[in-house]
Amino acid sequence: MGRLGVDLYPLRTGVGLDRVESFGRFLGGSPANVAVAAARLGLRAALVSRTGADPFGTFLHRELRGFGVDDRWVTEVAAYPTPLTFCEVFPPDDFPLYFYRLPKAPDLEIHPHELDLGAIRSARVFWATGTGLCAEPSRAATLAALRARAGTGGTTVFDLDWRPMFWTDPDEARPYYAEALRHATVAVGNLDECEVATGERDPETAARALLASDGGTVRLAVVKQGPKGVLALASDGTRAEVPPLPVEVVNGLGAGDAFGGALVHGLLTGRDLEEALRRANAAGAIVAGRLACSSAMPDPAEITEALARGTGTISAGTTSTETTSTGTLPERG
Repeated sequence: MGRLGVDLYPLRTGVGLDRVESFGRFLGGSPANVAVAAARLGLRAALVSRTGADPFGTFLHRELRGFGVDDRWVTEVAAYPTPLTFCEVFPPDDFPLYFYRLPKAPDLEIHPHELDLGAIRSARVFWATGTGLCAEPSRAATLAALRARAGTGGTTVFDLDWRPMFWTDPDEARPYYAEALRHATVAVGNLDECEVATGERDPETAARALLASDGGTVRLAVVKQGPKGVLALASDGTRAEVPPLPVEVVNGLGAGDAFGGALVHGLLTGRDLEEALRRANAAGAIVAGRLACSSAMPDPAEITEALARGTGTISAGTTSTETTSTGTLPERG
């Protein structure tokens, strides 16, 4: 549930947007990408979001269906345009984002009364993000959906997803993050996001703080540490820490969404925690070695190949290449 828009990514890397002449157009938005990543791995996935009543919205519906994501809960908002996101690509670690979500993004116009709470309760996994808390009515809708999951026995993931440009400051966000964590069973975030949610930046301390969130429902805390890999602590004392998979980075923006989809797949297919994290890391590395987000998401065979090779740089399949006027570029996430 949450952010959905169009990514316009430069087909020329290493230069600023003022010098880029051509772009690739892709489905974007972190929750949407997580749904695509999960569908690519064979899971049934659906998205709760909104678009503008415009051609870009039509494009997003077509892309979701093409990726196998159920779009019945993606509805139109006549008042606001479908948002666009541009990025600059300066490998290996600089990917500035420019969000065009004004005057307001349609995905922040999800109203509580519009939610299909029966479908939300019945899902084996429900994934919500911190961005959905940044404005009303999306804030109320996100919290209502999380509360509806209580007692279902399913997995409820809160992706901390801190985007500073959507908030005035972290102090504004922290109470809403705390409320969301009261209803989550899994919390996922990088070090910056964990610091916003808990005030802690040390990975181990932050993970323990997420597990100790008021409400006591969080059973698994996953802390992404960038070049240091990922740490996960479970409420039963299980601990796993795995290093990243080496990759020649093309664009790192969608790696976390690929990680999320693969993490969900690992939890649903009964893999032990360390194996689930290894496969999620591999998915993220594969996407970091490609240009696009949604269309870069790997299938199970690609993840297995990456783990066997010991690198996220693998040959791209027919579903994950882009042909441009200057040849074929590797995709990214």
